[in-house]
Amino acid sequence: MPIAQPNRFAFGSFSSSSSTERETLKNMAALTTLTPCQATSHFNIRISHYYNQKQNQNQNFYINQTKSIHKAKSSLLSFAFSSLCAKSTSIIPSTHFSTSGSSSSWLQDNTMNLDASSSGSGLREGPIYSVFPAKPAEVSSVQDLYEFICSGPLMDKVGLTAEKVAESIDKWLFYGSKLCRLFQLNELYLTVPEKARFYHYYIPVFLWCEDQISEHRSKFKDGEEIPPLVIGFSAPQGCGKTTLVFALDYLFRITNRKSATLSIDDFYLTAEGQAKLREENPGNALLELRGNAGSHDLPFSVETLTALTKLTKEGRRMKLPRYDKSAYRGKGDRADPSVWPEVEGPLTVILYEGWMLGFKPLPAEVVKAVDPQLETVNKNLEAYYDAWDKFIKAWIVIKIQDPSCVYRWRLQAEVAMREAGKPGMSDEEVEDFVSRYLPAYKAYLPTLYSEGPNGSDPNHLLVIEIDEGRNPILF
Repeated sequence: MPIAQPNRFAFGSFSSSSSTERETLKNMAALTTLTPCQATSHFNIRISHYYNQKQNQNQNFYINQTKSIHKAKSSLLSFAFSSLCAKSTSIIPSTHFSTSGSSSSWLQDNTMNLDASSSGSGLREGPIYSVFPAKPAEVSSVQDLYEFICSGPLMDKVGLTAEKVAESIDKWLFYGSKLCRLFQLNELYLTVPEKARFYHYYIPVFLWCEDQISEHRSKFKDGEEIPPLVIGFSAPQGCGKTTLVFALDYLFRITNRKSATLSIDDFYLTAEGQAKLREENPGNALLELRGNAGSHDLPFSVETLTALTKLTKEGRRMKLPRYDKSAYRGKGDRADPSVWPEVEGPLTVILYEGWMLGFKPLPAEVVKAVDPQLETVNKNLEAYYDAWDKFIKAWIVIKIQDPSCVYRWRLQAEVAMREAGKPGMSDEEVEDFVSRYLPAYKAYLPTLYSEGPNGSDPNHLLVIEIDEGRNPILF
């Protein structure tokens, strides 16, 4: 059986030209050993067997389940065929991200890079580096997919039941198909890790976000302006938060909800401000470079977040700040406003991510025991609730078992970039870079995990524990 090779198309690499479209379809078709007709036959046989088997059972749940699955049958076949024959013009909407975020989780590269000569989004497309094994999984029937979804570790956490999944299986198929197109994967031959990333992680989190938005909007009366819900994503570097936000932003857009994405990186001090901070804290390695509390422009944060929450009507627009970490030989600087992406109201949701979102100041003796240099950082942290956390009404915390994973994840990303001929930090530079964050992780993560983010409501908090492969696990 031929082995499907990892797809290395860049995001948005499709064009409307017929030659490019033909080449794209050729590559996509090469990733599967089944023709559309063979796939259709395979699905029909397995679904019919499943439907007939369940018809003989009297439980109401299975009757309702098979009805939902039978209803979704045509949708799955349509999606499977369309993945090979879709028109290129509808593949990927414009999505904007800071160029300063950490690497993607299972696409090991910073695929979004700043380029002043590129489009107004300030992003340049680049290659994708997949860490998935190349061995493909079997094509699944709706029954197999349904059972796979129900085995996911986030089912209870996001309020899903087997009945709800069965009733909404057509939505799951639709979202899964769209994510395959976004990440340039062949949906007929997803590997098990790829299936898990979509159906155990991204889609369940998206459904949880939808529930949070519905509850938020229900608090307002008809005719009232409804501010967008700000959802905060607190997660260590390299654990996949940027890719998660990328996928969620895309799903909101294809379901006709306007969203905006921000990273705490977008609020770093300018190069001049960072130099001043360094001069004011001589000898403090934690404030020598950007990253820790104190290295952000908090008034600018408040100004930006306040303005974003007022984008409640059509015609209201604003630009989202971005940070260029490549400036000044890697020390970084705020990107020129000419390359900042623009968003227009009415916004439904703001997705705000960062490695230290929700960190709470601790007693001085606690942080000094971790690292004496943290005392100043801890003092700086006192101002961050009013600048960041108070805007966030729903939280997603991605929990890691060991902060040392951050070093391994960062190293993986840098190795991938070096192998691709891109500038990347050496192993020693990665170790030095991560070492400036580890004291804060050791000091603040235990409280974040035990008490939740600063000012968070447990009813609007989703904690997801991941393993070293960045996949959700039960805990």
